[in-house]
Amino acid sequence: MTTQNPSDAENRARQHVRQCINNRQWEAAQVALEALARHLPDDVTVLLELADVLFQRGQLRASTALLLRVAHRLPRDAPFIISVAQRLVAVGETLAARSCLDLLSQAPALPPELLVGQAHLRFMLGEIAPARALMERAMAAGIDTPGEHHLYAMLLQFDGDLDKACAVLEGCLRRWPHFGDAAMVLVNLRKQKPEANQLAFVQEQLQRLPPHGEKPDAMFVRAEFEYAQFKILDDLKRHEEAWPALARCNALMHELNPYDATGEAAVTDALIDMPWPNNRTAATRSRSGSDGPVPIFIVGMPRSGTTLLDRMLSAHSGVLSAGELIDFWRQLHWQADVTPARTDGLLAVIRRSAELDYAELGARYLKQTQWRAQGRAYYIDKLPANIQMVAFIRRALPHAPILHMVRDPVDTCFSNFKAMFGNVSSYSYDLQALAHYHGQYARLASHWHERLPGAMLDVSYAELVREPEATLREVLAHCGLALEEGCLHPELNPAPVATPSSAQVRESIHTRGLDQWRPYAKQLEQLRASIGEITTGTG
Repeated sequence: MTTQNPSDAENRARQHVRQCINNRQWEAAQVALEALARHLPDDVTVLLELADVLFQRGQLRASTALLLRVAHRLPRDAPFIISVAQRLVAVGETLAARSCLDLLSQAPALPPELLVGQAHLRFMLGEIAPARALMERAMAAGIDTPGEHHLYAMLLQFDGDLDKACAVLEGCLRRWPHFGDAAMVLVNLRKQKPEANQLAFVQEQLQRLPPHGEKPDAMFVRAEFEYAQFKILDDLKRHEEAWPALARCNALMHELNPYDATGEAAVTDALIDMPWPNNRTAATRSRSGSDGPVPIFIVGMPRSGTTLLDRMLSAHSGVLSAGELIDFWRQLHWQADVTPARTDGLLAVIRRSAELDYAELGARYLKQTQWRAQGRAYYIDKLPANIQMVAFIRRALPHAPILHMVRDPVDTCFSNFKAMFGNVSSYSYDLQALAHYHGQYARLASHWHERLPGAMLDVSYAELVREPEATLREVLAHCGLALEEGCLHPELNPAPVATPSSAQVRESIHTRGLDQWRPYAKQLEQLRASIGEITTGTG
């Protein structure tokens, strides 16, 4: 009988783990990794793999605890540190992720691809200026792919440096003319004019693109160039030519990203049926709260004017915009111990809503986000999808104002239809899906007002642009603040803004966003009818 070499045994165990993971045999992988961890308690690679497997098995709290354990014993291995930071961001451990990145910032002479990795993470955390600085170092060090040029241009755009962003994108397209990401961003940076536009270039690329067939990547690129063609023609007011381009773009995107109407309705139904404590004072906002900066939530439909409201509020000396945070969702899933998984994950959270520790939920959210206020008394969490979170926010953070942006339904839906969000927001690529999604949103908003009176303040987009001073004075008073002159001039707000409308909101307040759908009234007739049917309950 021979004695097995321990290193051979470890190698066999690791090979077994790899086989289980490749075959998605998560339970077997967990058992094998736990055995390895007992034998090698300081092996951070084993702990990281175990955290991944626990995440796959739906054990979010256990996975997060292991990630934090790894984060406290990081090796001097930059790629490994970046992989840990990526996972920490995904589970909502923002502070630990930033500590990882701060550690990396001390490393000398990192290769450019690792600078790009850090830039991506800083961008994900909403830290636009540090992300831009990292990308500039990477570019100077010789990084040179279309994706990196695109990321750099996006960061320039969000930071308000539109001229430089245009130059980067134009250079990118000269070298990689079929790079649709660059074409989309470029046409969105500025209103296209008859004397200066990219129409000939875009149409030439569309002619040169191979037939997409059924290949998703080719379909996506063609959709991007069709969108760019629409945007240019729309800016030039050539509406009869513009609509077919938009329709072709969205037909491709709808095929790539089908809308789950059943799942969306199931979530709305579950939220409406969610139990609520008998004490009705829990539904209303409390003026008392925890120490430290106070979050202001802006919710509503995407493209309803949430970014404009954010820019006006964050021009106040006591308010800073933190951007579109996913932190509340992540902390809610941690509290329920449910791995984020779109519809199924949220339904599981709702089923456990009565068991949650809402005080702990609020404390965890504040711990992970209050650093964003940078010394201000308030910070804005502008995530439109938090309309689904209103009941959870009110219980977890009773002192936090919730502002609900309200815009004309047809204007809102059309603005979504012509936005091209990429492979997200599947509702936005089909008019019937849009009507259904807006209907679910309207049902939920109406329910919150009925079930939780005073939980959120409605802010009319039309009134905000027509009567900005009176409207904003009311909004600020709701938050406990007085109006400042700068709030009426969001175009002077120097803060970065990382949303699709980042270029437009650097303009002064205007009413051009009202009735934008009218040039396409004929094409939108069915959408208008569908919205009317859903609103009146006849559809």
